[in-house]
Amino acid sequence: MNSRESRIADPEFPTDRDHSGASLAAALCEAGHEHLQAGRPLEAQLCCRRALQADPDHVDALQLMGLLALQARQYDHAIEWIARADQRDLKTDHLCSLGIALEQQGLHEAAFKAFDRAVQLKPHDAELWSHCASALASLARPEQALASYDRVLQLNPRDADAAFRCGMLLITLKRPAEALACFELCDGLFPNHAAVIEQRGLALHDLKRYEEALAENLRAHALNPGSAEICNNVGAALQWLRRDQEALPWLDKALALKPHFVRAMINKASSLTQVRRIDEALEVYHHVQTIDPGNADAAWNAALLYLLMGDFEAGWAGREVRWRAHMRPAIYPHFSQPMWRGEEGIEGRTILILADEGIGDSIQFVRYAPLLAARGARVVLAVQGSLQPLLTAMPGVALCVPRSEPLPAFDLHCPMCNLPFAFATRLDTIPSAIPYLPAPDAMRVHSWEQRLQERLGAAGKLRVGLVWSGNPGHGNDHNRSVPLRALLPLLEADASFISLQKEPKADDRALIEQVGMIDLTAGLADFAETAALVSCLDLVISVDTSVAHLAGALGRPTWVLLPYTPDYRWLLDREDSPWYPTARLFRQTETRDWNELVGRVRTELALRTQLPS
Repeated sequence: MNSRESRIADPEFPTDRDHSGASLAAALCEAGHEHLQAGRPLEAQLCCRRALQADPDHVDALQLMGLLALQARQYDHAIEWIARADQRDLKTDHLCSLGIALEQQGLHEAAFKAFDRAVQLKPHDAELWSHCASALASLARPEQALASYDRVLQLNPRDADAAFRCGMLLITLKRPAEALACFELCDGLFPNHAAVIEQRGLALHDLKRYEEALAENLRAHALNPGSAEICNNVGAALQWLRRDQEALPWLDKALALKPHFVRAMINKASSLTQVRRIDEALEVYHHVQTIDPGNADAAWNAALLYLLMGDFEAGWAGREVRWRAHMRPAIYPHFSQPMWRGEEGIEGRTILILADEGIGDSIQFVRYAPLLAARGARVVLAVQGSLQPLLTAMPGVALCVPRSEPLPAFDLHCPMCNLPFAFATRLDTIPSAIPYLPAPDAMRVHSWEQRLQERLGAAGKLRVGLVWSGNPGHGNDHNRSVPLRALLPLLEADASFISLQKEPKADDRALIEQVGMIDLTAGLADFAETAALVSCLDLVISVDTSVAHLAGALGRPTWVLLPYTPDYRWLLDREDSPWYPTARLFRQTETRDWNELVGRVRTELALRTQLPS
């Protein structure tokens, strides 16, 4: 007998001289619990084994053996012991211990069933509901997990852990307003907790309250300066505030703390791009791909930079990464027919061209449809509903349908934005003949001309269409769009200004009326109508939106106002566009500086309208 066994056999511990059967087992169990609480797990285990020798079915001894195995991370043994206890006497603490053991083994479905049985026995136990929620979250059943956390908070409104985890789930479900409420509850219960403040910052970021997000992230950093994640969050908030030069030191600090922090690397490359340090940005993306070869975001962003620099061969090929699972355009179906990538002959076959990105992309790349027809294909377009009336008469197109409707039969398919890749387009082979869109319907044009004359009279002033804002849901809209107020210097010109801005923001709408701009956008039901109106204008001035593409594709004089680092299609450091020969590009000379750009446009407009400059 070793020393520890002798201690248990000592008269001060229960023995079979003092007890018999179940009584001895109970006494040994009690001693085992005392040893466990005193931090002596081996002594506790020896007590349990003696108890089970006296009574092999003693539930408390079986349960305690399970807890000891759980503590020792012997999860298989823990499950076995607790399951034996459960078979003999169904108790919530047995079920809870079993669930914990199952979770530690990664058996989340079985763990949830154990916790679920426990809450049925004890429905007012907040801790059991919390275990249920945790198991459901591990099973990727977030809505059910949220319901369980809600139950926890009903039973215990001061459960900060449940509120925090609830908020985290809501962030993943893209419900940031509700998440923020959870984190505010946590902050009230545990003020100045860095993790809570960090998550508040993320929720505010998702709500596009970037100044507040930055303040929260800085507050979190003050409490936890060694967190790479918080440094990255500060950098990300500065990026969205278009303060990329300030973001870079924070992202460098994140990487100093955590050298292989991929998200911080990608954010750094993004900021380097925005400050036009393109070669350095590419180096970062390539570094990401060496340490995380499957990172599609880095490959995609690098491809866009190649296109921006005019390296179309690398750029179009790199964009093919978007067909990996998590990047695949949600709008694009999984067809059984093969995707055409330019290699297969298409003569005599029907090819479906489906609009897979934005309206501007569709307008830009539909120019390839006649080239497909020239190869002998029957071309079917499936496009955004607002484009369908315009593109129905597209040269070379046999049929054009809204992409939301059932598709006709076809042999091959190709995403609209894959066409430049399929045609191996280089800068010097861009199909640039304009106009390539069908001529606007003469009756529509006549109707718009009459409406303009009713508003303008017979005055022969220059007619200028204005667009200042794109789709607010676009990921780069905060860089490319401007408030109408920023363009007010242009309105000093002796010209007639016509708004082409659909759904302007409230402030812009009030300003349109205040400055007397003509607004006929209520009649722009689709792009066939917009094309007809644009045909009645002398000049279109637009930020990077679908209307800029439309005017360029119609061969109309178009001035495009671009941010310091534009979208890839506008390239770098040139005033013309190889995609749209009648377009003139006005670029910011410094990041975020629209005033200087608008001043140059005003000067050029003065030459057209004799405005003193």
